[in-house]
Amino acid sequence: MIDLLRELVEIESPTYSAGVRAVAERMARELERLGADIHVLEGDHVLAELPGEGEPLLLLGHTDTVWPEGTLERMPFRLEDGRAYGPGSYDMKGCLVVMLEAIRQAPSRRALRIFLTADEEMGSRTARPHLEQAAQGVAAAFVVEPPSGDGRLKTARKGLGRFHLAVTGRSAHAGTDRAAGTSAIEELAHQILALHALNDDERGLSVNVGVVRGGTTENVVAAEAEAHIDVRVATAGDLARAERMLQSLEPVLAGTSLALSGGWTRPPLERSDGTAVLFAKAREHGRALGLDIGETSSGGGSDGNLVGALGVPVLDGLGALGAGAHADNEHVLVAALPVRAALLARLLQDPGL
Repeated sequence: MIDLLRELVEIESPTYSAGVRAVAERMARELERLGADIHVLEGDHVLAELPGEGEPLLLLGHTDTVWPEGTLERMPFRLEDGRAYGPGSYDMKGCLVVMLEAIRQAPSRRALRIFLTADEEMGSRTARPHLEQAAQGVAAAFVVEPPSGDGRLKTARKGLGRFHLAVTGRSAHAGTDRAAGTSAIEELAHQILALHALNDDERGLSVNVGVVRGGTTENVVAAEAEAHIDVRVATAGDLARAERMLQSLEPVLAGTSLALSGGWTRPPLERSDGTAVLFAKAREHGRALGLDIGETSSGGGSDGNLVGALGVPVLDGLGALGAGAHADNEHVLVAALPVRAALLARLLQDPGL
């Protein structure tokens, strides 16, 4: 497992790079050895079918990472104190290793359909129609993303929206004619405060302005400014409410205007009765392995959100234990890799699913 993890980590695969295709082809070879029928789809997504009993179970993972090419030079793969470090080791190449090992440990299993997304880190922009097709006729979906830091599985995830706010003002010379202008940057500052005031922890609504740009040079009153906004909601009922709140934004300064664009990239994954059954099964199998498995919700999205919106029961977080997703200390716990694989293998062989 460690040898394969090293190999995958050392194939740098930021979204939309040639490395994503290389990881997809490497995973395809491993799955073929396990008897899968493989299709590498347009966009470098991998669809694999493995024969077995009953309606298929869907396994979801992704081959891209957030790390740009060249990151290995400062963050090489290394083993230290029982941890395997490297870009993408936790999110989610260690999880891909867990998935393969689980399939190996489950020779008598349910039929499996495996979908590996090539652009999950960018919201599965090209994968979504393929994902929705892959979800047709499956009994349940297991998402092999990392669990929480303490090993809890994810039975709910927030929905995610990406929005863009463009502000138009009026330019003027900042020294000789400032009063004739209206600063789009100043207006944007007002809007940022208004946007962050929308945060509501009790409802699970989060709003973050993550990127701002504006102006041309420091001696010109800015005529234009923009903000990129991340919005997350816990329930489907709050999708329209959050959108109305964004659209209700009004200019504060006379002479400025606002234009909002964007939309929802992932619907919320809400805990369902079907998910509760899957989690109960996972707890039962976990106890047999000496694990006391809990559940949690996550503020981040996954492909499970897209599949769950189709009415498929989804259990998420069945990948590798570790920490540091998207951070310089990204790592997986080596000793936990076979244990997490054994848990997933037991689920794949459960005749009651």
